[in-house]
Amino acid sequence: MSKREAFFDAACKENVGGFLRFVQLHKVSSDPFDVEEVVQELPWDQRAALWGRLATLLQHVLLELPPEQWGSVPKKDRMESGEEAKDPKHVMSVVEGVTLVVTLSVNVLQDGDTYSTLLDCADRLHDVLASMPVSEAPLQLCIQKLCEAWWKKGLQEKEKFGRTAFLVSLQKSFILKKPGSEIQRLWVLHDVLLGLDFTSEDNKHIINLLLQCFLCTSYIRNDDGKRFLVFLFSWHINFIWMIHGTIKNQLEFLSKTLVNHIAEIYFRAWKKASGDFQEKIESICIQNLMEHAILLHRASAAHAKVRQIVSYFHKRKGCNQVDKMLYILYKPILWRALSAPNFEVRANATFLFTEAFAVHDPGEGSDSINQTIQKQLDTLMVLLDDPHPLVRSTATLGVCKILAGCWELLPATVITDFLKKLVIELAADTSSPDVRCAVFKCLAIVLDNPLSHPLLEKLLPALKYSLHDNSERVRIAFLDLLIKVKAVRAAKFWDVCNMDHLLARLAVDSKPVSKRIVNLLFKSFFPVNEAEVEWCNRCITLIQMNRKAARKFYQLAYIYTAPTNIVKLMLTIRRVLNSCVQSSADMTDMDESNKENSRTILSGKDMGIVASLLEVVVILWKTIDKALEHNKEAKEYATAKFCNVMSKYFNTFQDEQCTAPLTFLASLMPPATVPTFSYGVLSRLRRIGPGAVQRQYSQLIDCLCGWGQAGDILQLITDWLSEALPKKSVKASASRKVQIQETVAAKPDLALDYLEYLFSCTTTRISILSLNQGLLKQLHKVLGTWRLVLYTHLTSGTDPSNPSAEVALKAFTLHCRLSAHLQHSSSEGRDYLLSLECVVTWVAERVLPFLVTPSQGDGAESKEPLALARQIVESFLTVCRDILLVGLVDEELKGQMLHLCSLILLSEKGYLCIPLLLPIVKEVAESFVPKETQEEQQNKNPIILSMVTSTFQKLVELLAHYLRKKPEEGQQLCQSTMPSLSDFLQVVQTWEGISSKPLNEVFSTLLAGIIVENQYRIQKISHPDEVTILQSVEDMPPLSSMLLSVVLKLPPVTRTFLTEIRSSLDSENIDSLMGLAAVLNILNVISHTRQVKAALKDTAISVQRQLQKLAVTAEDSGDIQRVIYESAVKTLNGILNL
Repeated sequence: MSKREAFFDAACKENVGGFLRFVQLHKVSSDPFDVEEVVQELPWDQRAALWGRLATLLQHVLLELPPEQWGSVPKKDRMESGEEAKDPKHVMSVVEGVTLVVTLSVNVLQDGDTYSTLLDCADRLHDVLASMPVSEAPLQLCIQKLCEAWWKKGLQEKEKFGRTAFLVSLQKSFILKKPGSEIQRLWVLHDVLLGLDFTSEDNKHIINLLLQCFLCTSYIRNDDGKRFLVFLFSWHINFIWMIHGTIKNQLEFLSKTLVNHIAEIYFRAWKKASGDFQEKIESICIQNLMEHAILLHRASAAHAKVRQIVSYFHKRKGCNQVDKMLYILYKPILWRALSAPNFEVRANATFLFTEAFAVHDPGEGSDSINQTIQKQLDTLMVLLDDPHPLVRSTATLGVCKILAGCWELLPATVITDFLKKLVIELAADTSSPDVRCAVFKCLAIVLDNPLSHPLLEKLLPALKYSLHDNSERVRIAFLDLLIKVKAVRAAKFWDVCNMDHLLARLAVDSKPVSKRIVNLLFKSFFPVNEAEVEWCNRCITLIQMNRKAARKFYQLAYIYTAPTNIVKLMLTIRRVLNSCVQSSADMTDMDESNKENSRTILSGKDMGIVASLLEVVVILWKTIDKALEHNKEAKEYATAKFCNVMSKYFNTFQDEQCTAPLTFLASLMPPATVPTFSYGVLSRLRRIGPGAVQRQYSQLIDCLCGWGQAGDILQLITDWLSEALPKKSVKASASRKVQIQETVAAKPDLALDYLEYLFSCTTTRISILSLNQGLLKQLHKVLGTWRLVLYTHLTSGTDPSNPSAEVALKAFTLHCRLSAHLQHSSSEGRDYLLSLECVVTWVAERVLPFLVTPSQGDGAESKEPLALARQIVESFLTVCRDILLVGLVDEELKGQMLHLCSLILLSEKGYLCIPLLLPIVKEVAESFVPKETQEEQQNKNPIILSMVTSTFQKLVELLAHYLRKKPEEGQQLCQSTMPSLSDFLQVVQTWEGISSKPLNEVFSTLLAGIIVENQYRIQKISHPDEVTILQSVEDMPPLSSMLLSVVLKLPPVTRTFLTEIRSSLDSENIDSLMGLAAVLNILNVISHTRQVKAALKDTAISVQRQLQKLAVTAEDSGDIQRVIYESAVKTLNGILNL
């Protein structure tokens, strides 16, 4: 029996296993059996019989196990039944095999063939596709291909099969991660849509899916997807506005790249359309986008995207069809918008007008077109004189683009008039720096056209004083223009702006401006293509022209050249400096040519220039320090070269101007290279007098730290501080060590200045903190002893034999800071936190008792302890805040700090410290913001959180007390507290992830303070005419005004505050008429901010419920209460009607 006959016999339910084996052989590429060949070779009657047998087989397996049950038959049940037919995999294999044969049969059908039995099979498989599980993708794809083949063949009921194939591909394109093949199949099937009824309810699902295609990036980016989307514009005329509406709704959320693809789809759809479809696209889509580009606010997220789409059409100008379309669509909207009262509308219209220039009908005659263009040029000139700077800036951009693109086409007089308008008038527009900035930015566009260079060369010198414009942005734009002039060689930049002006501005201006000046002048003063001696010549010339500018130039030179060139310049300057050293015998490393070159450059008497050259070397070295760290060989070479001559430099260049740069340079060398200088640095630090400014000692300290001798400075500071203490304090620290030292009196104030400088610079701080812990602990101990001096000043007043209170206070502050630094650098333990805890205790027990009002009649001396106590408390609070900011404080110390804050608030004059106290409370509160895992969050001490809320409550009560007692002083205190209070509430707002109780307590305190003050104001009303509803924060009592103004700054805080009001109302904590009237005053003020409307109305409803309970009572009350009630009802209605 042949395989053909065997296959024919196997297509039945009795021999289904054989049928499946033949299907499997067809799928194996190495086997010669091909079902399509078998079907094609079958006689017509056998082919029809085969289809009938397949229909029977399909009907049998589907009756045994319908598609709805393919995923619901458990494996255990199948094993118990023992029926193979009920295995879903077996059923699906049979269905897949039948689908394969039916699909191949469709391919071999000829015109005139009868295929009713085949249609019956296809119908059954079509029904299977509709009801089969989504998980069976391979079988779904087989039936989908059958439907597609049926539709392509144009057989009976092709619309049904085509619609199904199209719908399946459409749905799969949204599900698959890589839907490219489905989108391609969809494009092949796109003609299916032409047979669908757009108005039919059955097709609404397809319409919704088609609209989703315009939001799917897979379609927008894919070439076949774009073709499909373009085709959809021509499916049905009423579908166009639906497409456009869908795109507009999502436009603001699309990226620039996707918007560009969308613009391309719009353009291709318009270009491909004709007749009514094209007109519809123009009126509904393109013109609508033009209107939006004109009318939308520039701040709108969609504005830039809409403008991008419209610009896509503008860039296609030059084609008669596009030009005519733009002319027709802009005619009814553009010219009216250019003269609109709203400046943003005019500015938007100006942008579109200049980008689409010239807007004309290519079908008109040349004379008519010329007249149209002339009118538009006149309009541009009018726009340059617009009263609003945004319009003038936009017009400037447009004019410059037109000049750059149409220079050859415009009359010379028109070009000259425009450029004169820009350069002479708008570049000097005193009313707006934006306009001046726009002129310089946009003239760079004109320079891109070489034909503009001769005319601009004559006009640009008029702009020279723009280098000194008050606005930094304008100066930057002007320098960018000069850089462009230099790059395109339109003119000599020094003819536009004098070199002296450029250097003067370089010397004093900010880094962004200075960088551009250096870029402009770099080749002039650092000509890397010439000999190195010429580099030094130019350096000296620059120093002679402007010494400050030279410093700034070489500070930024590293940006524009390689570190190698920087090192070469340093070594060249070294050779020049060597020539100034009189003793040529010590210059053994200089060859004769170098000596000859150097002699022509500089004389040894030019000490000002020598000092500047030394400064340049130091500056250059600092700029490439990081690069040298990565190139040890270059660093060692440069260091060795300068080491050879440093001692001679110190001997020769003894002028005061040279001291500072030589000291800096010496700090970069090993100390052995300058033995005389290095041995005397510490002595010089000892000999500096008290009250010295930082520049007198900073270089010397940097030298010692750079040489690894920071320990000597620390020892000097410790010795001075120890010697200056009263003898009782230092008896225990007497040393038996024999030392030979200079006899210099102790200078504790200078020692503290040295220590403060060491802490303030990163490099010096790292140097001292890496020292032996013994030295640091000794210093820490000595600084801590100075608290005794402070306490002496508090109790006994000024004693000439003791150091001053100012010195003791500074030592106290630096002791606290050193504790923090040492705790940070220590790897384990909390020894230095314990030290800070001792300071907290000392401040609480020894200092706070002096924070009281001095007795009257004791004279000025009695006020000194109060002033000093306040300074001590404020200094310590500042240190506590800084330590909290860097996260060095543990839970125990936080508790101690909060306890101290409470004690300060309870002291008589503690209110003076509120502005510095509140930031500490805020930093502790911030440590409770949910950042870690839930388990870590639960481990935090809840007691500290309650301490934060109680401290805040005391603080608000204290503010209220002093506002009543001393109104003027209290208001000043409130003003200084507002920034910290705003930060605190912003942090507390984030506590929602922890617990509602502490959050409620903070806002309950706020609400109580505001309500009580407003109730008191209402209770004081003595006449009905005095009843008023407050309209703004300024109208409220002082404390309420301050608290509410802070609450209203942040909408989330405002919402939480309103939630607290609702909670108080619902729990009937506020149930009196006076209380409700006070609440309505608050709500009325909030309503004028036009924010959190939903929360505001919810709160107003809670007020309404409480107010209704008081209606009868109020009607029976006296005139004042009745008027208050009526006023409250009126205010409530106004809020509810917002």
